[in-house]
Amino acid sequence: MTRTRRAAVLLAVAGLVSGCGIRATTVPVDVGAAPSRVSCDTPQPQTGVQGFRATVELVCGSQLVGVERVVPVPEKKPVRDPVVLVAEALLEALERDPSAEERDAGFTTGVPGGLTVAPARTGDPAGTIRISRKPEDLPPVALSQVVCTLAGSEAVSAGPGPVVLGGPDADPPRAWECTEAVRSRPESVPTLGELVRPTPQPS
Repeated sequence: MTRTRRAAVLLAVAGLVSGCGIRATTVPVDVGAAPSRVSCDTPQPQTGVQGFRATVELVCGSQLVGVERVVPVPEKKPVRDPVVLVAEALLEALERDPSAEERDAGFTTGVPGGLTVAPARTGDPAGTIRISRKPEDLPPVALSQVVCTLAGSEAVSAGPGPVVLGGPDADPPRAWECTEAVRSRPESVPTLGELVRPTPQPS
């Protein structure tokens, strides 16, 4: 994504609380043959919900499948960095139980509740997302869902490539990739992503 286009996306996100919205990049997913007991048919996004369109990665047939949703803006929170705002909204969307229609199609989520997003720390690489639990402490399927959902958001990710995630402590963040292998076997996401060196500070 060009700098101009990403800046336009972030400006749109900043106006979400007043009713403006964006459409996140929809990441094509080839889920292969699902078990016969589930269809993995992605339902249509809800109407009449204020928020922005985004693709969240749910589990169906033991694989990740992108489901387009209208994601509400987190309530009772001041407008902050638009990247932080969208990342937290996406985490909340992953934490929520699938709708009845999604459940009927076989969708589930493994992302635990209570995850929050904090601004990057001084020295973190550009684009770092700090969450309230160490990424490597999340269940593998949950981590795969988080990584692939954030990677597919134009407002969070600057373009194709890894997602840089850190935890609530001072440990350096790590880069996690959403690959086809992760999508097809989300339970086997690598235990640790690639360590990202802090950005040198001017003396």
